[in-house]
Amino acid sequence: MAEIINLNRARKQRDRVAGKVMAAENRAAHGRSKAARDQARLEAERQTRQLNGARRDGQGRLGDDPPSQD
Repeated sequence: MAEIINLNRARKQRDRVAGKVMAAENRAAHGRSKAARDQARLEAERQTRQLNGARRDGQGRLGDDPPSQD
């Protein structure tokens, strides 16, 4: 014969486990130190400057309007 289980208790246990998994993912995604965030931001800015410097159309930055030909 099968073991009798309380469905409410099983549902709550399942939700607790899912919550712990989500919390661990959030800690990994958002748990970086200020120095690590600053380093990532500086690296992204450096890459943007490098890409903008290699543009062939003379524009210095992405999104700048080209010089008008009036």
